[in-house]
Amino acid sequence: MTRATKLLTALPPPQRQRLMTLAREVAFPEDTRIFEAGGTADRFWVIRSGAVSLTQQVTAVRRVTVAGLGAGDMLGWSWLFPPYQWDFGAEAFSPVRAYEFEAQPVLKLCEEDPALGLSLVRIVAEILAHRLETTRVRLLEQYGVNRRGAI
Repeated sequence: MTRATKLLTALPPPQRQRLMTLAREVAFPEDTRIFEAGGTADRFWVIRSGAVSLTQQVTAVRRVTVAGLGAGDMLGWSWLFPPYQWDFGAEAFSPVRAYEFEAQPVLKLCEEDPALGLSLVRIVAEILAHRLETTRVRLLEQYGVNRRGAI
């Protein structure tokens, strides 16, 4: 498995500086629900410190953690793709400090600077590919291959 791509360190310095002009520092106390699956995705975060759990509601009363994110990780990609709704929920597993980016100004910046827009989309695609691979590995570990080789 490859190392996770970190959005801010993956962007070339001039593009990172332009994007950071749109950042706002935020904090979430431990156990705060940051967003819920199905809600409007109109922003994203880059975690500076702390831990966030991505969750999926599996029954009316049961929520499972599908991934954990930490310092440098991007939280939220649904702002980039229609229908702009969160696919998962997110909860602060510990106190979290993050940079918050509103989607509309970021998308406007990407239109004004197509090279930045292309870089951002490529990096988000790498992040998604890594998380998909991580999820696949976790599922294989959790459910394993039975004695006959079937999953």
